[in-house]
Amino acid sequence: MSARGVLRREPLIRARRICVTAVAVLAALASSPGLAQAEQPPPSRLLSAADDDPLPRGWRIDGGSGSRELVWRAPKAVPMGDARVEFRTGDRLLGVPEPARDGRTFRLALDEARPEQLTDLQVTAGGRRLDAAADDTHRSRSRVPRTPARAPANGVDPGEPGSYRTVTGEYDLDPVRLPGYDTPVEMTAEVVAPKGATGSRPLALFLHGRHATCYKPGSEDDVTGDWPCADGYKPIPSHLGYLRDQQLLASQGYVTVSISANGINAQDADAEDAGAQARSSLVRQHLAHWADWTDHPSSAPAVVREAAKADLSKVLLVGHSRGGEGVDRAAMDSLYPPPAAEDGYGGPVRWKVRGTVLIGPTIFGQNPVADVPSVTLLPGCDGDVSDLQGENFVDGTRGISRGTALHSAVYMVGANHNYFNSEWTPGEAVAPAGDDFWSDPEQPADPVCAPGAATRLTAAQQHKAGATYIAAAARLFLAGDDRVRPLLDGSGRRAPSADPARVLNHAVGGRRSGGFLPDGGAKVTGAGARVCSAVDPDPAVACLDPEAPETLGSSPHFAWWETEQETGRGAVDLTWSAPGTAARITAAEPLSLRDSQKLALRVFVPPNTTGTKFDVSVTDSADRRVTLGSVEVDGLPGSANTASYWAQELRVPLSAATRAGLDLRHVKSLELTPRSQSGRAWLMDAWGWAPGTPAVKAAALPRVDVGRTIVKEGDSGTRTYHVPVEVSGHGSGQVRVYVFDPDSGRTENRLVTVRPGSDAIDVPVEVKGDTDYGYDTDHDIAVKAVHNAVVGKYVGGITVANDDPEPVITLSPVTDRVTEGETLTWRLSVDAPVVVDIWQPVRVLPVTEGAELSTKDVDPQWLADWSGDVPDPERPLHDTNLWVWMNIPPGDTSVDFIVPTVRDQVAEPTESMALALTDNNADPLPDRPTLTGTVLDTP
Repeated sequence: MSARGVLRREPLIRARRICVTAVAVLAALASSPGLAQAEQPPPSRLLSAADDDPLPRGWRIDGGSGSRELVWRAPKAVPMGDARVEFRTGDRLLGVPEPARDGRTFRLALDEARPEQLTDLQVTAGGRRLDAAADDTHRSRSRVPRTPARAPANGVDPGEPGSYRTVTGEYDLDPVRLPGYDTPVEMTAEVVAPKGATGSRPLALFLHGRHATCYKPGSEDDVTGDWPCADGYKPIPSHLGYLRDQQLLASQGYVTVSISANGINAQDADAEDAGAQARSSLVRQHLAHWADWTDHPSSAPAVVREAAKADLSKVLLVGHSRGGEGVDRAAMDSLYPPPAAEDGYGGPVRWKVRGTVLIGPTIFGQNPVADVPSVTLLPGCDGDVSDLQGENFVDGTRGISRGTALHSAVYMVGANHNYFNSEWTPGEAVAPAGDDFWSDPEQPADPVCAPGAATRLTAAQQHKAGATYIAAAARLFLAGDDRVRPLLDGSGRRAPSADPARVLNHAVGGRRSGGFLPDGGAKVTGAGARVCSAVDPDPAVACLDPEAPETLGSSPHFAWWETEQETGRGAVDLTWSAPGTAARITAAEPLSLRDSQKLALRVFVPPNTTGTKFDVSVTDSADRRVTLGSVEVDGLPGSANTASYWAQELRVPLSAATRAGLDLRHVKSLELTPRSQSGRAWLMDAWGWAPGTPAVKAAALPRVDVGRTIVKEGDSGTRTYHVPVEVSGHGSGQVRVYVFDPDSGRTENRLVTVRPGSDAIDVPVEVKGDTDYGYDTDHDIAVKAVHNAVVGKYVGGITVANDDPEPVITLSPVTDRVTEGETLTWRLSVDAPVVVDIWQPVRVLPVTEGAELSTKDVDPQWLADWSGDVPDPERPLHDTNLWVWMNIPPGDTSVDFIVPTVRDQVAEPTESMALALTDNNADPLPDRPTLTGTVLDTP
């Protein structure tokens, strides 16, 4: 889990935020190759004239060609997956690094920062630490994970197959070019549809997530992220991984199509939005073809002609992982067109998206579409998108638009990320596959998610449960069958077809009204009660402190975004040591619960706890107070590796308020009175609830998209540029704009009212020209919708590119002939002082003549500091992979590289070592000499 240190550090750094990649966890699908591969250099160390403390092992800084890079090298290959790999310093996001082809090396371009400013470096993916194992040895040992009780069965089970025979087949159209992608993207899909069904049938489109793209048949782990595949390799058919889901839906009368996106997966590492817009374009390209085939059936592929006719007015989009964010963007783009320059479709919208299903999704932009109903499946043992950030597809819709669209979160205990796709499941996939929930074999097995644990699902159990809830969404959103709603809206019913999986759910929207929202201006009073912030570096302000000894894992509700601190995102944190002390939440304005039957609260408690009880009371504007009833909640099964602080929906009838004559049109406050002896809980929100699923009509809203402009700094003068922001659509709305300081990484934010064509988001950037060599600098902003608005491309800015030549760097001897016990010295120099740090690696090479210095001929502490190695067994010095990054600070012109030798009593011949400047991959520079240092034996 990403750790937030209690001691807060303020590094003066802002990293570039352009490159994007994704992985699961630090699992070994390949062992580390040797030094011979150019993209797999040896571990390096830093040597600075100002600070000789190295960065942590595995980290280094590269420099050159106008940019510096912070580099982390994993001890083993990191599989290609959906969550972004992120570099952090404590709580602060430095940026998203770009992966090398070796799967181990990750590079992040930096602005002007010094090593001492890179404190508490961490590598995370989906909130999980990749550079350190989760440590739960200090957690309470008294909490034992318990399987949740089985809920009552729902009256209708959508997991039961239907009566239709099915037809299956593929189509493969000409590939398409998408903006920002050099290689065309395939238009390949698998169709499964009812055969012989009368009339037009609703269409469900599936989009897989980010996974390796190619494999070598017959190998155990040879996979790549290339596209197209190299000779001897075959495409990984990720789009075939949902055949069982498609077959279930087709038997029930739905036309289904699952599309391939390997071409996007191979290229989205450089996409600032992680490929969301490209995936949306691909989805809409396929839908456009289906619309053509509906109008002109004779032009359709054979399998489409053989299938039932598709009804494009009833479309369900199903996306897994990055595919989830992709189909959400497709739903947005179908209602609110994106900027033409960014769009890979651009044609008319001849379909209507009635809902989405998002399976373990990413949501890097935290910009869900409020007016399109959704179901989000959250796998309790997700080892890829392990922070379960997809919860924002529910939480992030509150207050954005009309609130009639149902947004459901379905938490599946014991499910991992990959097994919803059979082509990512070992034993079923044609290509190498694995369990994304990876555990360190040297650590105790995870009590919740390790294979064989009582709470962990098998692949077959998980896939069957997933198919059932996809079918529930189709039946509710496409067929309008309200009988399946209790499986999705927090009513506490189960689908027997999903057994033995334990599946919980909560929701917002639908026929909910009122709304006690902690981040909506509510006032909280009572001992131990406070409004907390979802994302804040101060543990006294944050809702959940990961470093507190009692914290066990993380919360999907508090998943990080782009900033270290957010405004307007929170919860009510309740702590008590004795029963009876009420916490009161007073709304900014009285709420109406008149048309509601029950009060629905979303509450969570620490994992593995049991029996937390509250009395629930409300008070109207005339100060009449009524206790509605009591609720009880148990914590979800959790460990240090899970995101189990997840809210469950608790309901109490409003009948007591009606009998007491309470004015339900003007309810001003809600009270929660603990009846447990002690405990802690968090209230996300509370709503008036009534059964039913209302019709949804999308509001006409303004859309915001942030662009990026790259400018040269110039040699003189001052120029002012403005961050490119496009506001399109209709009406007016509010967004929150975060402006990053390029030096500190801290943000300032402001609430902005936007209208189409307006320049309300005006962020000027002043650029001063000079002739000093420097590094590229980003001036970035990030935008999030607040009310009556949608946000497409959420991050962008002005990149100021250095246009001055690099200084000439030379390596020369100072003392290169010594007697043992003395120090060899070389000097790294630049031809003139510079205003930024200069980083240049040097490497010890094999000597070409005579005897080479050995590991026992140099100071052992020096050897440990700069190679991480030890003298024994004795071997040539170059075998320790000594590769040192030397730093010349601003204003200086040189730094010395020293090698302290040791005097011994052994008679030896004259020995030497070789030293050379290298490139960023540890290869000697071809136009620079190799220098030799000679050590004479003691006379």
